[in-house]
Amino acid sequence: MAVLLLTCAAWFQPAGAAEQRQVIPMGRTVGIKLFSDGVMVVGFGAVTAADGSHTPARDCGLKEGDIITHINREEVDSIEQVQAVLQQAGDQALSIRAVRDDQQVQFTAQAVQCSADGQYKLGAWIRDSMAGIGTLTFWDPESGTFGALGHGINDVDTAKLMPMQSGSILYSEVTDVQKGVKGVPGELHGAFRTEQDLGQLWSNTGSGIFGQSSHLALADGLEPVPVAERSQVRVGPAVIRSNVSGDTVKEYQVEITRIFPEKEGDTRNLMLKVTDPELLDTTGGIVQGMSGSPILQDGRLVGAVTHVLVNDPSQGYGILIETMLDEAELNS
Repeated sequence: MAVLLLTCAAWFQPAGAAEQRQVIPMGRTVGIKLFSDGVMVVGFGAVTAADGSHTPARDCGLKEGDIITHINREEVDSIEQVQAVLQQAGDQALSIRAVRDDQQVQFTAQAVQCSADGQYKLGAWIRDSMAGIGTLTFWDPESGTFGALGHGINDVDTAKLMPMQSGSILYSEVTDVQKGVKGVPGELHGAFRTEQDLGQLWSNTGSGIFGQSSHLALADGLEPVPVAERSQVRVGPAVIRSNVSGDTVKEYQVEITRIFPEKEGDTRNLMLKVTDPELLDTTGGIVQGMSGSPILQDGRLVGAVTHVLVNDPSQGYGILIETMLDEAELNS
């Protein structure tokens, strides 16, 4: 469930006890800004020239979801850079390098001069950034590493994971809730401050977004808790920490109803049901923007909320915290 959202966690060893990871469970919404590594093709449109309509981007072989990284050997990471290269090249042949399904592909195209504004265009809609709100799952005060969402940030048009060049999290407040009902997912609406970043992102993965903050003010006054191993998670009562009004984080009762067998690459590790009357009355259950809400059971952090069941907003999926931490370590 997306919105428009590390090095390995610290190890502690109490006297006479086995080593055990500990992190601070958060549950706080944050604004998320993400800038892509390259520009993503999200659609096509005809360019009207003096001699008729043309679709050079589609005709050369580009597809929706392709990530354009270079044009005529010049690296492009923004819409403005693409526009500048096209105007400089004019009607000369263009060499386009892109990434498709993690493989590099090459195309040759020729931009067309639009009769309406005189600009040279390829006839492709492209995206270079995204912004929205999501929920912080944890912060490690020892390493400064944080994780959020429990799933990746995907492009809204192509559903492809956005390749990230840079990004940050910002202070946010929830201003309104669109309650979830059967067949229509709900959503948290929020506003965030752009004048100061709380932390820098360094990875957008299928198991969450991860970054670094040497001092996360949002964690002031909060204490670390042990990280649960898969074997310590059980079907039964648990709580989630969520921020569904203003900047207040509260704990709400849920039930872990199923733990799925371990499967490589699968991030839907748990199924849970919201049982808390207050949360059901406020949101209807799980809504967009709650992705990343930490799940706690028996005094341990066990995972994070990730998706809602569209036909029953009181139920949804979660990811094990082990899965998030493994992915974070892999991409650190």
